Amino acid sequence: MKLVRFGNRGCENPGILDSDGIIRDLTGIVADIGADVISPRGLTRLADMNLASLPVVDGNVRLGPCVAGVGKLMCIGLNYKEHVREAGMQTPAEPVLFGKFPSALAGANDNLVIPHDATKTDWEVELAVVIGSPGKYIPRDRALSHVAGYCVVNDVSERAWQLEGTGQWVKGKSGDGFAPTGPWLVTTDEITDPQNLDLWLDLDGERRQNGNTRDMVFPVDELISYLSRFFTLYPGDIISTGTPPGVGMGHKPEPEYLHPGQILRLGVTGLGEQVQHTIAEVDCNP
Repeated sequence: MKLVRFGNRGCENPGILDSDGIIRDLTGIVADIGADVISPRGLTRLADMNLASLPVVDGNVRLGPCVAGVGKLMCIGLNYKEHVREAGMQTPAEPVLFGKFPSALAGANDNLVIPHDATKTDWEVELAVVIGSPGKYIPRDRALSHVAGYCVVNDVSERAWQLEGTGQWVKGKSGDGFAPTGPWLVTTDEITDPQNLDLWLDLDGERRQNGNTRDMVFPVDELISYLSRFFTLYPGDIISTGTPPGVGMGHKPEPEYLHPGQILRLGVTGLGEQVQHTIAEVDCNP
């Protein structure tokens, strides 16, 4: 199944894609694409529905982040071998973990707003894992049974905030809208092997990132087991699993960063694609 949230920012409605790729409205059937819906019981209920009986949604509607009520948005750094090399760093002995605040979540095709003081805004296409069943101290051989599905995340980064001055990755990763998520949540029945998915990203029509999840340093099941050692994973938690080479910071001979007026197009096999137009921040007040 492909689950989606559509509508204006902050008041999205739940939906599901039918076999023709048409969004069907789940309003009134479920409250949102949140913890209850993406639990094993909730997904079984949806799988038994007659989608043809549901109202059709306008195909031009805005798509919001594909998961509601995200408690933890966890990200893994330096998790592709070639990305480690382009960063000029050593392969980590254990997963490098950082977080993004939920306010970083955005729709897959929302404009990417470059903050006023940003000077080195970068892109990172990633496979994200959405937890469907809670767990702590999860054995690796049972880790994938805790997954509701997968989606695309663009782990947008402001490198100056992340690495310069006092540094702090969370500061450089948590700008408003710095985590476009979706377009939809694809359940595990459609993605049987998360370690054999192509990832790609184009900037202004030029391929910049091209990789496959088989090149992860720490695969999905190991990441889930590792993270669950430190805190309980809950339904709706998201793990963004790292990016392949080709980020702006690693561009040769000089780094290259985003500026207003550009177009990012990115995707992962079976999970759909995102398109973001970069724009300048107009008003820094909420």
